[in-house]
Amino acid sequence: MGVLRVQPRNQDIIMRPWQVSGKLTQLAYLSIDVLCILIGSFLVFYVRFASDVLQQGLLYLKWHSPFSYLLPHYNYAYFLLLYIVLIVLFFKNYDLYRTPRGRVWKDEALLVLKGVSLATLILMVFMYLSKMQISRFVVLASCGLNLITLTGWRYFKRKALERRIAQGHGVRNVLIVGGGKIGHKLATILDQNQHLGLKVKGFIDDYKNGDSVLGQVKDLPQVLQRYFIEEVFITIPSERDLVKRVAIHARGSGVDVRVIPELFDGIMPWKTQSFEFFGDLPLMELYRKPIPELGLIFKRTMDIVGAFFGIAISTPIMLAIAIAIKMDSPDGPIIYRSRRIGKKGQIFDCYKFRTMVSDADQLKDKLRYLNEKSGPFFKITNDPRLTRVGKLLRKYNMDEMPQFFNVLEGDMSLVGPRPHPLDDFRQYNIDHYRRLDVKPGITSLWAIEAQDDPSFQRNMELDLYYIENWNSWLDLKILLRTIPTVLKGVGR
Repeated sequence: MGVLRVQPRNQDIIMRPWQVSGKLTQLAYLSIDVLCILIGSFLVFYVRFASDVLQQGLLYLKWHSPFSYLLPHYNYAYFLLLYIVLIVLFFKNYDLYRTPRGRVWKDEALLVLKGVSLATLILMVFMYLSKMQISRFVVLASCGLNLITLTGWRYFKRKALERRIAQGHGVRNVLIVGGGKIGHKLATILDQNQHLGLKVKGFIDDYKNGDSVLGQVKDLPQVLQRYFIEEVFITIPSERDLVKRVAIHARGSGVDVRVIPELFDGIMPWKTQSFEFFGDLPLMELYRKPIPELGLIFKRTMDIVGAFFGIAISTPIMLAIAIAIKMDSPDGPIIYRSRRIGKKGQIFDCYKFRTMVSDADQLKDKLRYLNEKSGPFFKITNDPRLTRVGKLLRKYNMDEMPQFFNVLEGDMSLVGPRPHPLDDFRQYNIDHYRRLDVKPGITSLWAIEAQDDPSFQRNMELDLYYIENWNSWLDLKILLRTIPTVLKGVGR
């Protein structure tokens, strides 16, 4: 495979290929609806005509497929096609192909009821006017069954999302612009409704101070990055030009923007998408970055399968390594737990086979003058803290094998930016925070392209290229190229 080239980044508006996954998610929801309607309709048709099929089979002593018997009933094909189109159009109008966090399941179920009922009513009027011969049992049974299935799968989808949020997955960091009465009321509503998965990090306000005020409006770029903000809620009751400037900057950073609708009145040039209510506060979306749900689900599935496979084939090797470590350096533990910084600044224990003496962390500050890397990155080629077995493990990156368990726990991915220790993280500049937008990985684009390059800037360029251009094929290419890289023994 050829070398992956890093292209210059667009500094104005971040547009990532995986943002198309928002459309793919809507397509997936629509496909599930169509599948449910098809299955339900065929079931109803079969129940309605099963006795006729059985009667003909006994009469001619020959079995007929119910579908072959239904083929002459072309009216039902028209009925089914029109029914699907009507339901999809109503559901699209009611925004049922997204899962807005401010909308509770009861409201979603009510919208499904309205959509299916109106589609059925229009269909019945059309049948009456066109004299289409359709069984009333088929129409009413299809309506009832669609209500059950189309509401049911959405209920289980929402419950699955709520379980993920309760476990800390999918929680989004929120910044509120305006620390006044409305801003604090919104913060209280979000805090009291944890199932929404929206965590208020604080406020920005030019005229207020306090622990929860993270800065002024001019500090917005730094606040967005430092606190990993994913949604901005604008509640400032005046100064429309200021509100517009805040919203445009947040939009350019790929951050979702919502505003109290009393503030709207034409302040933004682009078309809004929807209204939502959080408590009794109405909110309007000015900009929403599609969440790559399908892509993330596929990536997580690949992580789990890959981690299980990696553990299965490497277990004998890991047992041998554990014995070798204990024989070479009996004083310390076999597994070294390194506190690392993960996605959105979350701290986790990164598992590695111990390759150094037991007091290696205490010796690190004394050896910083030997650091060969630039920026917040510590690496010494001939590190005096390495044990004899540790040098061999580092050379072939075998010390990273226990990180398959980090992948199963959800703290890491197979592919992603390498996680940095906490003391390196404390030296980050504000621009470096963007590499924490995704889960860290066992291997990375940097690991196969520039592992020997001492420049932290080069490391950042490759990490940001990966984040902004992620797709499953890129992950697969990195994984395949990791194998020969490891076998070359270029690790340090």
